[in-house]
Amino acid sequence: MELRKFLVSEFLMGNDALRLAGRYAANFGAHKVLIVTDPGIIAAGWVKPVEDSLDAEGINYVVFSNVTPNPKDYEVMEGSKIFQQEKCDVITAVGGGSPMDCAKGIGIVCSNHKHITEFEGVDEVKTPMPPLICIPTTAGTAADISQFAIITHSKENRKIAIVSKAVVPDISLIDPQTTTTMSSSLTAATGMDALVHAFEAYVSNASSDITDLHALKAIELVYANLKKAISEPDNMEVRSKMMLGSLHAGMAFSNASLGIVHAMAHSLGGLKDSPHGECNAILLEHSIDFNYAHAPKRYKRILEHIFPNSGSIKQEEIKMNLIKMVRDLRLAVGITTTLSDLGIGKSDL
Repeated sequence: MELRKFLVSEFLMGNDALRLAGRYAANFGAHKVLIVTDPGIIAAGWVKPVEDSLDAEGINYVVFSNVTPNPKDYEVMEGSKIFQQEKCDVITAVGGGSPMDCAKGIGIVCSNHKHITEFEGVDEVKTPMPPLICIPTTAGTAADISQFAIITHSKENRKIAIVSKAVVPDISLIDPQTTTTMSSSLTAATGMDALVHAFEAYVSNASSDITDLHALKAIELVYANLKKAISEPDNMEVRSKMMLGSLHAGMAFSNASLGIVHAMAHSLGGLKDSPHGECNAILLEHSIDFNYAHAPKRYKRILEHIFPNSGSIKQEEIKMNLIKMVRDLRLAVGITTTLSDLGIGKSDL
């Protein structure tokens, strides 16, 4: 049995979880909290309950919302200046993967006093961050529990991956209600991101029995609920299952790592500022085709998990059926974009 470790944040999941932000900030002894978010989340109304919970605990706060999709290095540096100038001591991220990754970057810079681009790689964060509370508002990225932070290097037009247990948030407050304000396109993109997390974790050569359990459960939940989350956006049972799927996928990929889909999606995001979830969705079926011969039993297990009666399918048809399953789901949730539509030409390869 190969040596494996498993690491995940503490998390609370359920309706009104975000309203516990003040209580957890108080548990950390906070005097002033930096709330990291983006304008869309403020407009959707999800920052106000967090502010109210901090007010109830008598904790001061300041809001930093200059965060864009695919968070940039200069946004991290701006946020870190505000953290220091305002003498904050706890960070709370409210939003999808971009605010959460930006918040991680801010914490890294404030504790280690270097430019964020200097932490690229594995275990390069030497000093722990200030306490970090994450409140995810999308069912997809799982940045709220992972040991990854993805930041765009603006001068080099590429994304850097910062991988360290030091960037695992201290607490994730997972409130499915926050996902009800997502557009159908964002629901689709983030849901497909979670599906890719689970696929890549399951076929990863760093997988384990523990990550396999979470990966297969994530695939099951996302496949069964993503279309419903789009057609029935206020169905809280479906939204909760999508959040649970994202959580399971996060526990899988944060410990088994990812593969060629994310490697290419990060390159696309850095080069063209392309939507991360869309890039993953476009690339998944092609990666299955490319990788299948190296892990046929694993891909077969995924198909059998979704379709228990598929055991009689001929070996040479398994790949075709799995690719069709992924393609059909992608098209059903409205992701018809191609790389050309994202502005990618052959010269970019």
